[in-house]
Amino acid sequence: MSRLATRFAARKAAGQKALVTYLVAGDPEPQATLPALRALAAGGADVIELGVPFSDPEAEGPDIQAGCERALRHGVKLRDVLAMAKAFRQENSETALVLMGYLNSVERMGYETFAEAAAEAGIDGLILVNLPPEEADALQRRLAARDLDLIFLLAPTTTEARARAILKRASGFAYYVSLKGTTGAGHIDPEDVATRLAPLRTMSDLPIAIGFGIRDGETAQRMAPLGDGVVVGSAIVRRMGTLSLEEQPAELEGFARSLREALDASC
Repeated sequence: MSRLATRFAARKAAGQKALVTYLVAGDPEPQATLPALRALAAGGADVIELGVPFSDPEAEGPDIQAGCERALRHGVKLRDVLAMAKAFRQENSETALVLMGYLNSVERMGYETFAEAAAEAGIDGLILVNLPPEEADALQRRLAARDLDLIFLLAPTTTEARARAILKRASGFAYYVSLKGTTGAGHIDPEDVATRLAPLRTMSDLPIAIGFGIRDGETAQRMAPLGDGVVVGSAIVRRMGTLSLEEQPAELEGFARSLREALDASC
């Protein structure tokens, strides 16, 4: 069983929900990332998405765009991100690590080289926002050969037929985008999310994590009963951009713990 499957299964067995957190690797500078990873794990994150900085993000709101710009000013590249992941994995064998970014970076490295390097760094899964499922076969074969999960996004606009096709390909978990908009947007409608998730539950047993717009314990608690986990990203990246390097670890651990407590209270 993969590390992602293990973490989601453990939370489900305990009657709890998984906490998935996100930060941009190298933001606001490279030496901030490893302490931030440690802090999020200590605060109760089951999965940490490590964002690969990219100059032209398509799905990111202003906070994550700013985080990418801060990291890119330091020249952070995909190989640097993998090195950060490897350093974290050498001291933490339990928290699942997912790379989240865009196909461009992976194509430049090459599928085979990337898959080998990601596995060697202790990565568990991959989310590529601009990779259509219909074009994923070549990369997915190489990832699967190394027990790496390829995670796909499902949106409110995804048709039933397309959702079924995506879920047949997906592994690790399915990432449900809770609203029409970019990361960090607000105004999540729990009733709409519940309505749209209901048919997805009949198509697959894969865990579903709900993201986009979950920014604090209150919104996490509202979404928790609807999925198997929640994803919190922009609120973390915003903190990374406003706190000093010395302040970040304690603040991130405390924020993650508040999310963990909110999720547990919802159950």
